[in-house]
Amino acid sequence: MSNNSEEQITQNVLDSMAKAPDARLKQVMTGLVNHLHAFIREVELTQEEWMQGIQFLTSTGQMCDDKRQEFILLSDILGATMLVDAIDHRLPDGATESTIFGPFYREGAPELPTGATISQDGRGEPAVVTGRVLSTNGTPIPGALLDVWETDENGLYEQQDPEQPDMNLRGKFRADGEGRYCFVGIKPVSYPIPDDGPVGRLLRSLGRHPFRPAHIHLLVSADGFVPVTTHLFVKGDPYLDSDAVFGTKDSLVVDFLQHDSEEEAARYHVATPFYTVEYDFVLKPM
Repeated sequence: MSNNSEEQITQNVLDSMAKAPDARLKQVMTGLVNHLHAFIREVELTQEEWMQGIQFLTSTGQMCDDKRQEFILLSDILGATMLVDAIDHRLPDGATESTIFGPFYREGAPELPTGATISQDGRGEPAVVTGRVLSTNGTPIPGALLDVWETDENGLYEQQDPEQPDMNLRGKFRADGEGRYCFVGIKPVSYPIPDDGPVGRLLRSLGRHPFRPAHIHLLVSADGFVPVTTHLFVKGDPYLDSDAVFGTKDSLVVDFLQHDSEEEAARYHVATPFYTVEYDFVLKPM
């Protein structure tokens, strides 16, 4: 008869997976069981607390739909998303650092001409973003694709806000023959992640805020190169040191320089005041 005592049960569970045909699944589940059981022993979890945890995870799943992924938010606020990203993107020095993908990306953003704006509703302060896409050896990458998305000035992505046009503040841009790119967005704002569900309740219980520092999302890719999902953060933002999802990296913090010249604004077909940002993205060859 099997002895599933406190001392023996962990080994019994591990032994039950001995014939798992998928070696990687066996490795992952062995690590999970070992650490889960060690956690339960360390904090001496009670049955009531374990049930509270199950109810929390259940409510997290019930909050998910085609426009919201509460489990991604949970992964984000625990730092798990960024840790997985860091392990999965160990790139050479000089390559642009990655950060979290986030739950608000949408497929199908339109490809726009160089210098076009992604703002369809005209709200917010224009921000002209320019630079190059380069290989780690310093050579330009012609035709590299930049997939860009950000919130409106109210801190909401367009699928969160019925008043915004479809695909507002989303667009794709191609680098030219010298690897140069240019697009017009808006100066991003700090915003809270959705905190009206179980993840928000957990943050409040832990004495944490839900805010992310102001940023623009970018997915930069090119044939023959490792793509990078990254952000450009606004220098001086008050939440840079306490990002709710731990997504900030020093190399991704940039100056948004304000301009008031009508002549300069006419060059980019924007109103004043407007901002400029210059940043080079560096990709690692496959």
